[in-house]
Amino acid sequence: MADTATRPRLATESLPVRIFLIGVTLIFLALFLGLPLASVFAEAFASGRGPYFEALKDPYTISAIKLTLLTAAVSVPLNVLFGLAAAWAIAKFDFWGKNLLLTLIDLPFAVSPVIAGMIFVLLLGKFSPLGGWLDAHQIKIIFAVPGIILATTFVTFPFVARELLPVMQAQGVEEEQAALVLGATGWQSFWRVTLPNIKWGLLYGVILCNARAMGEFGAVSVVSGKILGQTNTLPLQVEALNDDYNFVGAFAAASLLAMLGLVTLVIKSFVEWRTARNE
Repeated sequence: MADTATRPRLATESLPVRIFLIGVTLIFLALFLGLPLASVFAEAFASGRGPYFEALKDPYTISAIKLTLLTAAVSVPLNVLFGLAAAWAIAKFDFWGKNLLLTLIDLPFAVSPVIAGMIFVLLLGKFSPLGGWLDAHQIKIIFAVPGIILATTFVTFPFVARELLPVMQAQGVEEEQAALVLGATGWQSFWRVTLPNIKWGLLYGVILCNARAMGEFGAVSVVSGKILGQTNTLPLQVEALNDDYNFVGAFAAASLLAMLGLVTLVIKSFVEWRTARNE
C-alpha cells in the first residue's frame, strides 16, 4: 500500500484528454509521414515491378548510387574520427577555447547547407586565389567528387560529436584515471575503458551521420555541378529524373532513399533500446 501511495503518477490528464492528444499525434504522423511515404512507394510501383527495376538499372541511377555510397564511406569515418577527438577533448579536459569549439561544432546546424556549399565554391572555385592555384596544378575539387565529399563531411560532422558528448560527460574521468594508475597507457585506457562505455552512443551517432550523408541535397547540389553520371548523388538524381518527367525513375530512386530512412529508424530504435537497457 505504501508503494502505491508514494508511486508518482505518470499522467494527471483525464482519459478523454489523453485520447485526444494521442489521436492528434497519430493523425499528424499519418498525414505528414505515413501518407507521403506510402505515396513514394505507390508511385514507384504504379507501372508494375518490371518498370521499377528497369528504372533502377539506369546507368545514371547506378552511378548516383555508387557515388552516394562512396561519399558516405569517406565522410562518415572522417566524422567518427573528428567526433571522437572533439568529444573526448571537451568532456575529459579543460582548455582555452572550449566554448568556442562547442559553438563551431554546432555551426552546420545554424548555417543553411546551400550557404555552406556556396562558401566552398567561393573558397575553392576556379576564380578564387586558392582555386586558381588548384586549377593550375590540375587539382579539381569543386564540381568533382572531392567537393561532394568535403561538403557532405561539413554538414554531417556535428552528429557523432553531439551524440558522444553527453555520454562522455556522464561517464566522467574516474575510470580512465583508475586505469592509468594501474599502469595502462593512454591507448589502452581508451580501447578498454572509454570505447566500451560509449559504443552505443557512437553507433547512434554513426547511424544519424550516415543517413544525413546519403540524403544530403543542398550543399551537394551547389558544389557538384549536377553532371549526370559523374557528380550526381542519389538525391540529385531524383531531381534530375523528375525534371525530365521520368516519374517512375524518380520515384524508384526516391524509394531507395525512403528504404534507407526506414532501415535507419529500425537500427536507431534498436540502439536506443540497448542504450536504455544498459543504463
